[in-house]
Amino acid sequence: MAQPFAEALRSGKFVVTSEIGPPKGTNLEPMLHHIDLLKDRVDGMNVTDNQSSVMRYPSLGGTLCIKEKGGEPILQMTCRDRNRLALQGDILFAFSRGIQNILCLTGDAVPVGDHKEAKGVFDLDSCQLLRAVRTLESGKDVGGNDLNGSVRFCAGAIVTPEAKPIEPQLIKFEKKVEAGAEFFQTQAVYDLDNFKRFMDYARKFSVKILAGIILLTSPRMAVYMNKNVPGVFVPQNLIDEMEAAPKGAAAKLAKGVEIAGRMIRRLKEEEVCDGVHVMAIGREEAVPDILAAAGL
Repeated sequence: MAQPFAEALRSGKFVVTSEIGPPKGTNLEPMLHHIDLLKDRVDGMNVTDNQSSVMRYPSLGGTLCIKEKGGEPILQMTCRDRNRLALQGDILFAFSRGIQNILCLTGDAVPVGDHKEAKGVFDLDSCQLLRAVRTLESGKDVGGNDLNGSVRFCAGAIVTPEAKPIEPQLIKFEKKVEAGAEFFQTQAVYDLDNFKRFMDYARKFSVKILAGIILLTSPRMAVYMNKNVPGVFVPQNLIDEMEAAPKGAAAKLAKGVEIAGRMIRRLKEEEVCDGVHVMAIGREEAVPDILAAAGL
């Protein structure tokens, strides 16, 4: 069985987590293959929760698959699709099935997804969800009612360290720490010098920071993220490096793996942060190659 994620965080080791994208449907074979591929290589695996407001197999189901296969799951839970009743019920169920890690998210806006007629709930936000987790741990629900059996979670949140302006992110970061976040997985980091400045600030708090590493698969992807993903900035030198790679998807992917591995190696060797969160976005089979390139 995998080492509990909370223990890995406390151990002082360089922690590695990765992300599993559940299927749009009930064919679980690709997801199960990716779980088998990663469960012994990483300290925890997130399962996304209707990421980008696209309906998919639930995060809760995916985390149970990870648990059944002996991996260490991190339940992603967004406030977009559930009110406080449903959120608390899912948290109780998750804990009862052995899930002990949770990442609390507000959730992407509905119009960016594939069900534009859906209604976002947003009864709670990520800070309030963190507080709800801590309230459930005290043996009560958020309405103040007693529970017959409580929960215990290693709870985390996200932060965007390269956002401009950065001040609103720092305010949110502090609020999440106050609400009970123990760890943070960041949005994609490509400018390591800029990230170091964020870490100078974050080190004031007793939380663990895992730098987000998104695998680049083409120069076009980098340019798209710069234009369309708030808080993500791929420096021109990395775009040029992707451009200079030989033609063909395989060669571009190999260059992206090399870049990701190089960044992780720097983060570890220079002791910039506490670990990394690797997001391959549909290329989970490349994660072992990224870790090998990083010397992990």
